[in-house]
Amino acid sequence: MSMDLSSLSPAPGSKKRRKRVGRGPSSGKGKTSGRGHKGQKSRSGYSRRAGFEGGQMPLSRRLPKRGFNHTSRHPLAEVNLDVIEKAFDDGAEVTTDGLVEKKVIKRLKGGVKVLGRGELTKKLSLKVNAVSAAARSKIESVGGIVELIEPPAARAVRNRQKRSGKEG
Repeated sequence: MSMDLSSLSPAPGSKKRRKRVGRGPSSGKGKTSGRGHKGQKSRSGYSRRAGFEGGQMPLSRRLPKRGFNHTSRHPLAEVNLDVIEKAFDDGAEVTTDGLVEKKVIKRLKGGVKVLGRGELTKKLSLKVNAVSAAARSKIESVGGIVELIEPPAARAVRNRQKRSGKEG
């Protein structure tokens, strides 16, 4: 027997015929077609929205609202010393833009913080927004320099205040 597309068929028992509802009392799903009697759920076109509780006040509206999202607050991107060690050469200047170029971090919205995981053997000059105490001591112990710069979000707030005439 040759095998070709016309001779293929599904395995026995793998295909089940759908139940045809509303086809008389002897079918097992006649008259109300398994929908019960009357009411919203028995009608055609019925679909319940997410969180609907049958007219009762839904849980999402019974519970109080808590907190808020600050529109101009963004978390700092965290970078460890072992990652900086791999990405930069000895004597290099590590800036926030340089970290984005080398694909060490994705975006700069909140700024960059250097953390102290790993060892540092290269003498680097860092210009970042924040640095942990452990990272600072490791950088300075190999002769590196740490310079803190203002985070972009803080700069944006200061510029907005300047424009509106509210110097802080």
